Amino acid sequence: MAQRYQTILLFGAPGAGKGTQGKILGQIPGFFHVSCGEIFRSMDMNSKIGRIFREYSSRGELVPNDVTVQMWAQNILAQTTLSIYKPNVDLLVLDGIPRNPAQAVIMKKHIKVLKIIHLVCPDKDKMIERLQRRAIKENRADDAKVEVIQRRWQVYEKETYPVLECYHKKIIAEVDAMRSPAGVLQQILTQVVPVQEEHFRNPEA
Repeated sequence: MAQRYQTILLFGAPGAGKGTQGKILGQIPGFFHVSCGEIFRSMDMNSKIGRIFREYSSRGELVPNDVTVQMWAQNILAQTTLSIYKPNVDLLVLDGIPRNPAQAVIMKKHIKVLKIIHLVCPDKDKMIERLQRRAIKENRADDAKVEVIQRRWQVYEKETYPVLECYHKKIIAEVDAMRSPAGVLQQILTQVVPVQEEHFRNPEA
């Protein structure tokens, strides 16, 4: 893949609002939102890579980083081929990947990260309440359990948070995730609009 996709990463703990804000941004012309979780949920389990994914997940094991990135890359390539995603026009908005520093290293050949929106949520108890409300609304019974939520936070703090160390601090912007969805969006737009304008002027940068 000669051309690296110009990318904005939405980053933050479980329940920080990455998916919500990604979907909103994806409705704005010039932004193309991709959720890694949605890619995996829609994957053809009878394909070669789908069988590899099923093999690991059926044993309760984590799918290797290179396979995870390959699954993501195949999906992006398909959407590009079908002109659903137009790299010369759209900025790619990613959430859910990379999930650890090793994935961040592998992803460097696929994406050029222009900005990282770090959704910060210092009040852990309020975030747990938010995740429980979401779980009930979306009928995700397991996610409503405090012990499950706390485990997800532990994984995030141990494995995912260190991803930030893989990128230069100057491209990381902290956003208060505890505000209203519109308030969070307002903060995000302040950070990403200048990036989009630069991309329009120089899409190959």
